[in-house]
Amino acid sequence: MTAPSVVRELVERFDTHRPFYQSGQYNEAQLREEFVNPLFEALGWDIYNRQGFADAYKEVIHEDAIRIGSRIKAPDYCFRASGGTRTFFVEAKKPAVDIAKAILPAFQLRRYAWSAKLPLSVLTDFEEFAVYDCRIKPFKTDKASVARVIYLKHTEYLDRWDELFELLSPDAIRRGSIDRFVVDKKIKKATASVDAAFLAEMESWRLELARNIALRNPAILQRDLNFAVQQSIDRIVFLRICEDRGIEPYGTLQSLCNAPNIYRRLGELFQRADDRYNSGLFHFTPEKNRPEPPDELTLALKIDDKPLKDLLQALYFPESPYEFSVFPAEILGQVYEQFLGKVIRLTEGHRARVEEKPEVRKAGGVYYTPSYVVDYIIQNTVAPLLRDKTPAQVSHLRILDPACGSGSFLLGAYEHLLRWHLDWYVDNDPQRHARKRNPAIYRGTAGEWRLTTAEKKRILLNNIYGVDIDLQAVEVTKLSLLLRVLEGESGETIANQLRMFHDRALPDLAGNIRCGNSLIGSDFFDGYQLNLLDDEERYRINIFDWSDRSRGFGAIMAVGGFDAIIGNPPYGASADARQVAYYRRKYESAAGSCDSFAIFIEQGSLLLQPGGRLGMIVQSAFVSSPSTSKLRELMISRFRPLAFASMPYDVFAAYVDTIIVIAERLPRHRSLRDLAEAPVSLSVFPQHFHVQSVTDFLAVEKTADAALWVKDGHNEFLVTLSDAERAVVDKLNAAGARFLDVADIQRGVTPFHTSPRKQSRGASRAFKGTVRRYKLKESSTAFLEYDESLAEYKPPRYFTGPRLLLRELVSRQFRLQAVYTDEQFVTNKSMQSLLLLDPSYSILYLLGVLNSRLLSWYFLAVHSVARRDDFPKIVLKQTRELPFRRIAFSNRADKARHDRLVGCVEEMLDLHRRLPLAGTAHEKTVIERQIAAVDWQIDHLVYELYGLTDDEIALVEETARAAPPD
Repeated sequence: MTAPSVVRELVERFDTHRPFYQSGQYNEAQLREEFVNPLFEALGWDIYNRQGFADAYKEVIHEDAIRIGSRIKAPDYCFRASGGTRTFFVEAKKPAVDIAKAILPAFQLRRYAWSAKLPLSVLTDFEEFAVYDCRIKPFKTDKASVARVIYLKHTEYLDRWDELFELLSPDAIRRGSIDRFVVDKKIKKATASVDAAFLAEMESWRLELARNIALRNPAILQRDLNFAVQQSIDRIVFLRICEDRGIEPYGTLQSLCNAPNIYRRLGELFQRADDRYNSGLFHFTPEKNRPEPPDELTLALKIDDKPLKDLLQALYFPESPYEFSVFPAEILGQVYEQFLGKVIRLTEGHRARVEEKPEVRKAGGVYYTPSYVVDYIIQNTVAPLLRDKTPAQVSHLRILDPACGSGSFLLGAYEHLLRWHLDWYVDNDPQRHARKRNPAIYRGTAGEWRLTTAEKKRILLNNIYGVDIDLQAVEVTKLSLLLRVLEGESGETIANQLRMFHDRALPDLAGNIRCGNSLIGSDFFDGYQLNLLDDEERYRINIFDWSDRSRGFGAIMAVGGFDAIIGNPPYGASADARQVAYYRRKYESAAGSCDSFAIFIEQGSLLLQPGGRLGMIVQSAFVSSPSTSKLRELMISRFRPLAFASMPYDVFAAYVDTIIVIAERLPRHRSLRDLAEAPVSLSVFPQHFHVQSVTDFLAVEKTADAALWVKDGHNEFLVTLSDAERAVVDKLNAAGARFLDVADIQRGVTPFHTSPRKQSRGASRAFKGTVRRYKLKESSTAFLEYDESLAEYKPPRYFTGPRLLLRELVSRQFRLQAVYTDEQFVTNKSMQSLLLLDPSYSILYLLGVLNSRLLSWYFLAVHSVARRDDFPKIVLKQTRELPFRRIAFSNRADKARHDRLVGCVEEMLDLHRRLPLAGTAHEKTVIERQIAAVDWQIDHLVYELYGLTDDEIALVEETARAAPPD
C-alpha cells in the first residue's frame, strides 16, 4: 500500500530542518508530539484516544505521565491492540541520539520489553526506526545491533511502508502479524525467557539462603526454614518492585550492601514497611483484630552478609536485566508456580537441600493455567454476577478459589472487578464519586480516572477469597494480589494516604487467603486419638473447617456460602488410606475413582449459594468415564450446566485431556431432571487447534439442551454435540443394527516377534506394513511362529480368506482407515480383522460404509476424546458398536443401493491398484481425480442409505473442512 500523505510530509519536514532537529536544542518531548505521534497515527493507532476509551482500554498509553524524578519508570509508549493487553513498547529518543550505534537506548528498550514478555518493540528518533526481537535476553554489553530485526532510515518510510503497516498496524496485529513474526523468527533454545531466567535466579537465592540459615541457625526446624526463606525472598521482591514503580526510593535495598550486618538492617527496613503497608507480609508485632499471629521467627535469625549481598546486587542494573515496573503480575505468578514445586529438606548434619515435592514429581512437573483459560472461566462465572448491579451490591459478592496455588484465578477475578468498578464509576457521574469523603476514584496526572488505593483495598477484602494446603502458595497469592493493589501508585500517593486518612497502603489478607486442606475438616479425627498423631502428620493433613468463624469462613457460610467458585483443582492428588476412607465416608463422588478434582467439584456444591456459579478446568474423564459416574449424578442433582469447553490435549505440558465446566448451583431440592430445558454452550477444540485468547472460544461454540442428556436414564454428558449433531447420532443409532451383528471383529496378536526368513516349515507370514483407506502396503517380508502357545492367540480364521482390515490408529484427518484383503498373514494388535457373518451382503458393502465420512464423523461425535488426542484410536468395542444400515434385499430399491455402493467400492479398489503403476505425472493426476470423485459418490450413497437430509449432510461435511492435513 502507498504511504499516507502525512508520512511524506513528515519526511520532507524532517529533511528540511534536519540540522536543528539533530541539535541538542530539540528535545524528546517535541519529537514525540511533532513526529512520532503522527507517524503512529498514520499506522492506524488512536494516539490521542479520540474514541474516548477508559484508561484500561486505551489503545496507546503515554507512560511519561508516571516518570519519577530523573528515573524513567516505563517506556514512552505502550501500544495495546485489543482488550487493554500490552502488544509492544515504543521508546523515543531525540534525533541527536545515534539509534544505529548507541548501546544504552537499545538495552533499555529490550530490558523493558523482555521483562514484560513482549515479542517485539520499537526504538525510534524518527530519523531512524529500529524493531527489536525482545524474546532474546538483553545484556549490558550487547551492541545496538543485537536482536535488531528491522532498521530503517526515515528516507525509507515511503518505500517500505507496506512492511511497517503489515507488522505494526493495529488491524494487522489483530490478524496475527506478531504471532507470525514469532513463528518465523526462530531464536536459539538457549535464550532464556524472563520467567525462566527469574525462576533460575530465585531458585539460586533459595538454595543459598537455605544453606546459610541452616548453618547459622542449627535449631531451626525444616518447616520453619521453608517459611523463613520464602518470606525473605517475598519481602525483598516486593520492595524491589515497589522501587521500580516509584513507591519506594530507588536503590534502598542496594544501599544495604555498603556496610556490614545486612540482615539486621534489612530487618529494620521490613519493620518500617509494616508501618507503611499493613500487609501480613511484614507483620512482626501483635496488633488488635489481626486474624493471624505475627512472625516472631525470621527477624531473630542469623544470616551472613554474602548470600544477601549477592541476592540484592543481582536485582539492580547493570547486573540485572529486569525492569520491575513493567513486570506482569501473571509472569510473577508463573515463576512462583514453578518455584513452589520444590521444597527445602534438612538432611543429616542439618544441611539444606532443595528437591521436588513428591506430588509434583508424580505429576511430572508444575503446569501453570494459561491466561485464556482463566479469562474464560471468569467471564462465565464472575462477569454474569455483576450485571445490572451497583458497587454497593457487588460488595456482597464472595469469590473463592479453594485450591488457589499461586493465585492466578484470584488475580484474574480481582483484575476483572477493578475494571468493572472503574467503568461503573466513570459511566455514573464520576465527579460525584471523586468528591465523596472517602472517594472511590480520582484524576491521574494525565487526566484519566483511576481507582483510589482505598477502593482497591475495599474490593479486594470484600470479594476475593482463597484456600490452599501449601502455606508458601498462600503467601505467594497474597503477594500477587498486594502488588496489584499498588499498581499505578507512587511514593507520593502512598504518603498522602497515610497522612490524610491515617490508612496504611495495603490490606492484611490473612482473613481472605487461608492455609488449609479444603477437603478435610476436623471430623477427620473422629475415632482417632490425637495424641497418636505427631506434629508433622497433623501439619501435613492441615484440616480446614469452612464454618469456623475465626479460622475459616464462618460468616460467609452463615449467610449461605460463596457466590462464585473458580479454579484449577489438583487432579489425582495422592492420599493415604486414612484420607481415602474419609473421602468415601464424607463425599458421594468419592465412591468411584476418589480423584481429588471430583471431590473439589462436590465441595463446591456445598460451598455455593443457590444461583452461585462454579467454573473449573478438570480432567475430561468427568463427562463420560464410568469412574466418575457418581460425580455426574451429583452434578445432575445440584447444578444446572451452563457451558463446557473441551480443551486441546496440549493446554498443559503434561498432555492431560481437560474440560472447562461452568455450572449454576440449583436451589435445594431441585435438580437438572426438574428442568424442561437447560441450554448449554459447548466449545470443542480439536487437538490441532492452538487456543491463544478467550475469543477463540467463540469460534467453536455451539449449543445443546443439557436436560436431554439425563432423559431416559442416561448418565453421560454429550459435551461435544450440539442438539442438531445429537439428532444425527440418534438417527444413525436408529438404523437398528451394529457392525457386530454382521461381522465377526477381532484384533491381531501380541507379542509380535518376527524374522525375515522362515525358521520352520510351520512358520506363518506376518504382515509388516500399513493400512490406509482402500490401500494395503506391505513394507517388508516377515514370518513368525504362530500356534496356541503365542500370547493372545487368535483362531487362524482372522488371518486368512476374504476380510477387512481396520487400522486402530485414526488418521489426523479424523478418518477411519479400512481395506479389503484375501491374502493369508497374521496381523498385530494395532489391526482389527472384520469377517462377514451374513452372506447376503457383499463384504465390500461393509468396506464402503466403514470408510465413509459419515462413519468417521459418528465415531468422533460419540467418542469425542479421540478428536483431541494426538494419536486418535478406535478400539475394538467402538468398532463393534458402529451403526450398521441393514438392507432389505426383498426391496428392489434397497438392493439397488447395496449394489451401487459395492460397484463404487470395486472401482475404488481398482483405481488404487492402478495408481502406483501410473507412468506419468499426468496419468497419476487423472487417477487421483477419479479416486476423489468415486470417494464423493461413496460418501453420498452412505448419506442416502442412512437417510440424512441436506442440512444434516452439511453438518457432517463441516468436520471435513475443519480437519488438518493428513
